Amino acid sequence: MSTTLFSKRLSKELIDLKINPPAGIEVAESDTFKCWKLSLDGVEGTLYAGERFTLEFRFTPNYPMESPEVVFVGNIPIHPHIYSNGHICLNVLYNQWSPVLSVRSVCLSIQSMLSSCTTKEPPPDNNHYVKTAKASPKQTQWSFHDDSV
Repeated sequence: MSTTLFSKRLSKELIDLKINPPAGIEVAESDTFKCWKLSLDGVEGTLYAGERFTLEFRFTPNYPMESPEVVFVGNIPIHPHIYSNGHICLNVLYNQWSPVLSVRSVCLSIQSMLSSCTTKEPPPDNNHYVKTAKASPKQTQWSFHDDSV
């Protein structure tokens, strides 16, 4: 994919996110097309209501043909699919990525995942994973078997 297409796509997404942001989602930092930070608020009536988290999106020039790398930074939610190093186990970030998806749709998917959670607990293999994980979650061989939280 050409850099021009990559830049046009991200420019369009950024303008849309700034003009018409989804509820509870705000662009915090977008100085380059390599890395963006977005604030994500816990939805009222959920376990995460009143909490604010930061997602970091890292893009390659192959975006949107290739998914961005997405991790939580700073205050990381305690959730069965979110590791304490910020890595997120969510299929649309890896094997279910499609170029029709966007930063907006990824944020909404993560917000929905948080909203449907009924118990704040880390993944059962959190300690082992964090000790052995590569820096990029895209280098992890994820196993998607539980979509109940």
